[in-house]
Amino acid sequence: MKKLQSFVALTFLGGMTVVLPIAILMILFQWLFALVTDVIQPLTDMLTSRADVRELMADAIVLLLLVSVCFSIGLLIKTGVGAWLHRWLDKGLAKYAPGYQTIRDIVVQFVGGSEESSILNGQVALVKLYPQSELQVTAIVTAEHALGFTVFVPTAPVPTSGMVYHLPKTSVQLLPELTVEQAMKTIIACGAGSQVLLKSAMAQPAEL
Repeated sequence: MKKLQSFVALTFLGGMTVVLPIAILMILFQWLFALVTDVIQPLTDMLTSRADVRELMADAIVLLLLVSVCFSIGLLIKTGVGAWLHRWLDKGLAKYAPGYQTIRDIVVQFVGGSEESSILNGQVALVKLYPQSELQVTAIVTAEHALGFTVFVPTAPVPTSGMVYHLPKTSVQLLPELTVEQAMKTIIACGAGSQVLLKSAMAQPAEL
């Protein structure tokens, strides 16, 4: 009887591990789609009333236009004039729009782009927070300076939160062959897959 109960429970949990992530993803997508369609509703209404287009098709057209606009702006800021306009607009909004700079910095850090300060351009490392302890944590080096390194230590399973530490170079072991994306995957998975990270660390002379 216990074997049957164990079999049923494990089988059910196995099914949940497949179904639950898909369900959460669908709910998230549905919420995001509803949020975006609410924002673009005025444009959708204009299309449906003037061009005799169904609402779903109108939403798709408006979303496609928004993607095209974002892509066009991305191309524009790669030019000299576009980059100058972007800097001018950026400074103006940072000066007169409270909270803009904070929002921009968060987006740049976790979306990336051409910004050198983006966390995605950082280096993966193993760090010792306490020299007298053998405890090591996964970290992203975000800056190098005269005192050593500044590192961001993400918390699992949400890597967008964490702590910032300023450490001497002797407490930081850089892992240049690993990408930030690989490290973030192990954080999101609560440590699963860390053998790749640790194998890389053991393959080079320890500097800690």
